[in-house]
Amino acid sequence: MTKHAVVIVGGGPTGLMLAGELALAGVDVAIVERRVNQDISGARAGGLHARTLEVLDQRGIVDRFLSEGQVGQVAGFAGVRLDISEFPTRHNYGLGLWQSHIERILGGWVNELAVPIYRGREVSGFAQDDTGVDVDLSNGESLRAEYLVGCDGGRSVVRKTAGIEFPGWDPTTSALIAEVEVTDAPKLGIHHDAIGTHAFGKLKYEIRNGEVVFLDGGPMRVMVTERHVGPATEPTLRDLSEALVAVYGTDYGIHSPTSISRFTDTTRQAATYRDRRVLLAGDAAHVHAPDGGHGLNTGVQDAVNLGWKLAQVVRRTSTDSLLDTYHAERHPVAARVLRNTMASIALRRPDERIKAVRDTMSELLGMDEPRRRFAAMMSGLDIHYDLGKGHPLLGRRMPDLDLLTARGALRVFTLLHGARPVFLNLSKPGTFDIAPWADRVQVVDATYIGAWELPATGFVAAPAAVLIRPDGYVAWVGDGTHLGLVDALTTWFGAPASRKSGVASHGTDVSAETRTTSRMQLIAANGHIRSEPRNGLFLLEGRVSSCPVIRTVSSDT
Repeated sequence: MTKHAVVIVGGGPTGLMLAGELALAGVDVAIVERRVNQDISGARAGGLHARTLEVLDQRGIVDRFLSEGQVGQVAGFAGVRLDISEFPTRHNYGLGLWQSHIERILGGWVNELAVPIYRGREVSGFAQDDTGVDVDLSNGESLRAEYLVGCDGGRSVVRKTAGIEFPGWDPTTSALIAEVEVTDAPKLGIHHDAIGTHAFGKLKYEIRNGEVVFLDGGPMRVMVTERHVGPATEPTLRDLSEALVAVYGTDYGIHSPTSISRFTDTTRQAATYRDRRVLLAGDAAHVHAPDGGHGLNTGVQDAVNLGWKLAQVVRRTSTDSLLDTYHAERHPVAARVLRNTMASIALRRPDERIKAVRDTMSELLGMDEPRRRFAAMMSGLDIHYDLGKGHPLLGRRMPDLDLLTARGALRVFTLLHGARPVFLNLSKPGTFDIAPWADRVQVVDATYIGAWELPATGFVAAPAAVLIRPDGYVAWVGDGTHLGLVDALTTWFGAPASRKSGVASHGTDVSAETRTTSRMQLIAANGHIRSEPRNGLFLLEGRVSSCPVIRTVSSDT
């Protein structure tokens, strides 16, 4: 029986991202993937949201995606485009890039990190005990892991075997999507009628002046809404032909399909993202209509939230109660995505009364304040984890500021390339002492000249210091005092190396385990949402240091 610290079931975008996060943390992780290679049938998802691009930037790999995709204003709600070009982030846009390319690029990154992948195998069952999970594979092999993570899609075997409930709503509409050759060329673009929304396009395209321009050659990409909800069986070329004839009166001589699939507005979410040593992420935890392109993006961000937490638990830095914060933080995010996609689908229905509501919504979103709020929400830039009351930065995404240090200019996201926490001191060097956590938290003394602005929230007061989690969210904000710093460090990054407080003489010697447990219980009992960033010039790229502590001196001293 082969042993790994973590086994991930599913090598799609979520599974690959999670594997990369764990590998960066030095965790022995492996992927079980039923496909024999990274190829997928059809292009599937079509792009990355602003927040996902930031997450990839935090790991130093975003340029790999930008070099192959098409930048554009892709955020929207119920067919209404939402411009985010004014938002304070380096990535104030979305990226058009088919999932086949996204997986290939992520796969290359994971390969560089030497993550083993068991290809051509499926999970046939598993059993967990107090110390791990025994995983049975379809070829007769067995694996042993401390933790098992299901990233195996909406029909997740891991979720079903674990007995995790998947409540939600059955489909009310369905559509076929395919890549085919045609004899007669259809009119390209999106079409609406009494049945629903339909579209013809090409796999190869460019975005010019905000408009999609399809390129010559290559197969046709077809999306057609079915008159009635289709069966759960795999669709055929005949099904596609009949659906096209029902809408257009012709099937345009479709032939030679490379992929045909059916999607619906089925909306479901796992009742819990964790059952002891088994966790869920991506479509295994939540499914919904593809409106807005949230599925892949939500899954990748699930992985980045879970990865560092699971790594700390596996390495015994933190207790396993830290894993409860994964559900507490990410379940509400996906619940809101499900709500928004259901609303979007409802507003697209071909009914005059619904059209009146849609027109009213469009007019509302034409106003600045509603547009900013919805745009931040739909692009993932407003995510807010409920970490308690305090500074507006608390629980929100840390802006990618251009910092000034004794080593020169430095971007915040550069500090996160190794997926390690950062204590950013913007006060006088030596104001804060976190020596008992120096083995796991980078310390950076720096200055920042400029305003602090968050999308949809606006300008906020400049903090004296911030504690940044590996996923880029702010765990503590200092106002010049040490209040709450020890609790935050202990909650998120484990007990101090010594039994003392760790904040010079300002702390108290409260039990680290007691602080952690009570804080985790509080966080797990809550669950809200909202987030933000900052424009600036690219100043420095590349990994800063492999050392656990980066100690620099403020440039104004």
